[in-house]
Amino acid sequence: MQLGQMAVQAKNTTEAIKWFTKAVETDPKNAQALSCLGQTLCWQGKRTDGLVYLHNAGKQLIKEAKKTKDVTLPILLAEQLQHWDDYTGALDLAKQVVQINNKEVAGFRLLAVTYLRLNQTKQALAAAQHAHKLAPNNAIINILLAPLEAATGQRELAVNRLESVLKNNLSPEESYRAHKELALILDKLARYDDVFAHLHAAAEAAKAIPQVQEQDANLVPNMLKAHTENFTQALLSRWAGCDFADTQTPVFLIGFLRSGTTMTQEVLDAHPDVFVSDETDFIPCVMQELARLSNHQGSVYEQLQNSDLDGINHLRQFYWQLAKARYGDKVKQRCFVDKTTMNTIDLGFINCIFPDAKVLFLLRDPRDVLLSCYMQIMIPTASTVQLLSWQGGAEFYAQTINWWQHIKQRMSLKFLEFKYEDAVTDFEGTYRKVFDFIGLDWNPAVVNFHQSAAKKHIVSPSFNQVTQPLYTSSVSRWRRYEKEFEPINGILQAFLKSYH
Repeated sequence: MQLGQMAVQAKNTTEAIKWFTKAVETDPKNAQALSCLGQTLCWQGKRTDGLVYLHNAGKQLIKEAKKTKDVTLPILLAEQLQHWDDYTGALDLAKQVVQINNKEVAGFRLLAVTYLRLNQTKQALAAAQHAHKLAPNNAIINILLAPLEAATGQRELAVNRLESVLKNNLSPEESYRAHKELALILDKLARYDDVFAHLHAAAEAAKAIPQVQEQDANLVPNMLKAHTENFTQALLSRWAGCDFADTQTPVFLIGFLRSGTTMTQEVLDAHPDVFVSDETDFIPCVMQELARLSNHQGSVYEQLQNSDLDGINHLRQFYWQLAKARYGDKVKQRCFVDKTTMNTIDLGFINCIFPDAKVLFLLRDPRDVLLSCYMQIMIPTASTVQLLSWQGGAEFYAQTINWWQHIKQRMSLKFLEFKYEDAVTDFEGTYRKVFDFIGLDWNPAVVNFHQSAAKKHIVSPSFNQVTQPLYTSSVSRWRRYEKEFEPINGILQAFLKSYH
């Protein structure tokens, strides 16, 4: 175990897996060894194998917790499972945790969050209410409970709860979440004049959140600028038309955040001949593999320039190894759609590795995009921190769409642009074109995409919206807040003119 931990600290997952495997072989019921092996396998991209060990660790921890009534470790393991998007496994653990110790607030909070992410709102509300009985003054529990109350029709109660919470001395993250949740509920109550005060307050609170402060706000804008300068026509077309060892290529579903990619993902995934990969790190991992092959010498553009066809074939194979390790053999049996919205930023790299791939690019009225982004609670990343301020979000949108407008004229990738508004108002007509573009026949089952979406965990923040039948209320939602756009209209003007 010590040797495995040393290997983890050295970021050598292969070595860590070797030692943790020996630890498990020595003591097959050691929960720590099982957990470490499972976690490290997941880090290496072998999620399916890793989850088996994490589940076995959970069984051992539950056995021990039944004796001691201490559920701390099972809760931590359930949070690990959530991190790896295994909310079904996390739910199984959470249910056992609250049965073992029905006085543990963290257990009921875990249960509520897990139910929520699985779109089981009533069960989530019941769990949150139980947590609230145990800790009525806990800010986090109240912030969790309020949107669940609102989702079940108790909006005024939810508003009163959040307004009461905001009178307390909150941490920056608690303040951020409380203001965001309150803004969303006020929007549902049509109290539009009160919404942006809370959104701006949330943006101000976010500045002091440690995870936000850790992000480099200049990273992505500088990257987009460098991509525009260095992904030349010659580099983008270098391997176009080559005969590759593996002719299967993904379909990349991209766009800008909150532009409708998640809805399209679920429509495509409802087709029996499609498998959709939901927000993965496959492309960044392939970039890391290229850097390893290049001994970490030079920029990504120089590394690509110095690669040969054998190197590109290796990177393509590496991509499919990652996909198979995560999802199994089905990645090769169906049309594989890689839906990672902000792969838009890495489109130049994708073009070089998969010049024969296809791209679906979602567009949406920029004003609705920015409004939705500003209202959304997002995990801090180098991309999402751009959206914490109203002005910053507009600037990031402009940088990203300018990049798309630049590269789409130079890349070898075949692409189909389509609009979210068209998908909503002419569902069948729009998606018939999409399926035709990726080489599949129309299947009527996709019309009921929301039914299949409701039965699974979806990574995107809009997980609860795509489980509803198609609705048009999200089109031109920006009109309710028209005056708020005055400070950023100058940034958006060119995009609005070309969009309509």
